[in-house]
Amino acid sequence: MIHLNTIDELARRLSGLVPPGLRETRDDIQENFKAVLQSGLAKLDLVTREEFEVQRAVLLRTREKLEALEAQVRQIEAQASHPTGGDTASTGSNAH
Repeated sequence: MIHLNTIDELARRLSGLVPPGLRETRDDIQENFKAVLQSGLAKLDLVTREEFEVQRAVLLRTREKLEALEAQVRQIEAQASHPTGGDTASTGSNAH
């Protein structure tokens, strides 16, 4: 989540843009900006960088496992479509 000091800094910058005639209400405006920013960010479905990195690592491991399984499937399919001569030769010699 975004740190509170980042929200405070953003609220300060926004209140700094207030016209000079409204400077006396600057603190109130800054608090309102802060509240609106916190409320808006709270509604977003955000994750921390740490949570993101954990999920990224899980996805990478899952992808590696999937690639290994796909390679095994290709190998099994190749063996099934090109059977070795050992099994057919042994049954053929028993038929005689």
